[in-house]
Amino acid sequence: MSTASTPGAVRDAADGPGTTGPPDAADRRSSGTATAYLLYVAGKLGGAVVSLIAVLVTSFFLFRIIPGDPVKAMTRGVPTSAEQLATMRRQFGLDLPMWRQFTDYCADALTGDLGTSYQFHAPVGELIGEKLPATLLLMGVAAVIYSALGLWLGTRSAWHNGGLGDRINTGVALTLWSVPSFWLGLLLIIVFSVGIGPIPGMFPTGGMSSGSSSGFGYVTDVAHHMVLPVVTLVAVGYAQTLLVMRSSLLDEMGSDYLTTARAKGLRDDLVRRRHAVPNALLPTVTMVFINLGHVAAGSILVETVFSWPGLGGLFYQALSVPDLPLVQGLFVVFAGAMILMNLLADLLYPLLDPRVGR
Repeated sequence: MSTASTPGAVRDAADGPGTTGPPDAADRRSSGTATAYLLYVAGKLGGAVVSLIAVLVTSFFLFRIIPGDPVKAMTRGVPTSAEQLATMRRQFGLDLPMWRQFTDYCADALTGDLGTSYQFHAPVGELIGEKLPATLLLMGVAAVIYSALGLWLGTRSAWHNGGLGDRINTGVALTLWSVPSFWLGLLLIIVFSVGIGPIPGMFPTGGMSSGSSSGFGYVTDVAHHMVLPVVTLVAVGYAQTLLVMRSSLLDEMGSDYLTTARAKGLRDDLVRRRHAVPNALLPTVTMVFINLGHVAAGSILVETVFSWPGLGGLFYQALSVPDLPLVQGLFVVFAGAMILMNLLADLLYPLLDPRVGR
């Protein structure tokens, strides 16, 4: 007796590996979601490429409108004839037409060649590679601290909105956010490096190390030199993170799904951690990733104030000439890091909120 006509056999035949029928609704939804996400990723990647091209164009023309002649700046105080100045301009390619300089710059940049520094007579890529570790160390430590501190304090301030702790946190954050970082750094140097009143000078005024130690002593020496610049960066950075996280969470606190979660009997801390905070993270995630992009750029003013041997100080030196290849190379690295971090944040959004990218 044949069993092909039974309902179970019909279902088995339809679900078998040899079926040619249409996919079910779940498969269609999954396929549609995957396609939407791929289109979302492609759009973001295309936007990043366009942004990078715009950075290359901007980096070339932006610094050529800065007043000053690089050749005259490098020969200031040194007797130099007109022939020697012309030779230096020809050596640096400054005698070429602007369009030729631009095409040569773009062609070299796309192959990874950022040119040769005027004042250091070394490849720009090597100079950046030498200074990058110091900036990553300083800015990386500061970014981790102020991101974690800002997220934690911002969450607690919003959840206890209007309380004493919220008023204190918000007031301190608004004050620090409005303070120029270089001014705060100078104030810390006066108080804790030079010493004022009963407060003795406890920390170095600048540099990365004293240069007289090795091994574990070198690590502690670097940590000692990092205290004031890290405190400066954390004081300004955590305030911004706190205020954005607080504002985002306040927008979520009146939502119906939080009322439903409480009605189900969930504890207040579980409602905050499992429901409110994840939905309030998107704006803060953007800022955290942008701050991570600043890790490559460093803080030019803070590194200059504390004589920190990183990319920020190198950019300040290059800008004072102006050393066009070095300035352009650093600008491309800084902007490229920001574009990359913003792209990573965009790609992370659909994981935090599935509605994004559909």
